[in-house]
Amino acid sequence: MIGRSAPAVLPPWLLIAALAALVVVVLGVVYAGHSEPSKVDQWITQPTADTVRSPWRGVALAVDTLGEPAGSAVLVVAIVTGCLLLRRPRAAVLVVVGTATTVGMTRLIKHLVGRTIHGDGNLSYPSGHTAFLTALVLVVALLATGRLDLRRTARTSLVLAAAFAAGAAMGWAQVALGAHYPTDVLGGWCTALAVIPAAAWLVDQLADRVTATGLRSRR
Repeated sequence: MIGRSAPAVLPPWLLIAALAALVVVVLGVVYAGHSEPSKVDQWITQPTADTVRSPWRGVALAVDTLGEPAGSAVLVVAIVTGCLLLRRPRAAVLVVVGTATTVGMTRLIKHLVGRTIHGDGNLSYPSGHTAFLTALVLVVALLATGRLDLRRTARTSLVLAAAFAAGAAMGWAQVALGAHYPTDVLGGWCTALAVIPAAAWLVDQLADRVTATGLRSRR
């Protein structure tokens, strides 16, 4: 994916994306219109109040900042710059397209599902912060492992582990700060897993067509 042939990489990720999308849809249907934590959320923690105190609250706030507009913009610009310096324009495009599409999808789903927290105006499902950081780390992990001489299973496992770590860190911060229910976090994580493989496939297809067109025009 991104610089590799589609048949070699996409099948397992298409399956992962499909399963993740199914989870997003199921959770969205189950919690549509809800304004209270579910039994699953209550079993994990009480998500409508701060659950951490100093110094861990400061850590949660710092992690939360990475998903805010300013923090996310800095991360994206830094990674895109690194991709361009490494002469990986296709990767740079995926970073922008993948994260933007993921965030846009979470906003759309929020309005469709209508689940709220702390009042009717606070749409909570899925967690946009969790989706963004998971998507960004997922893209970086895909690009990094693509340069390693690893088998497909090992590569996929490493990417999923990185995505899980990112989602867990941001998800913990969101629940700890009372910004989301735990099931919102799961929905955000799965949204990223559903969107990024599709975005990577699309970027690869468009880039290959542009390259082929350029080669034909030079003949």
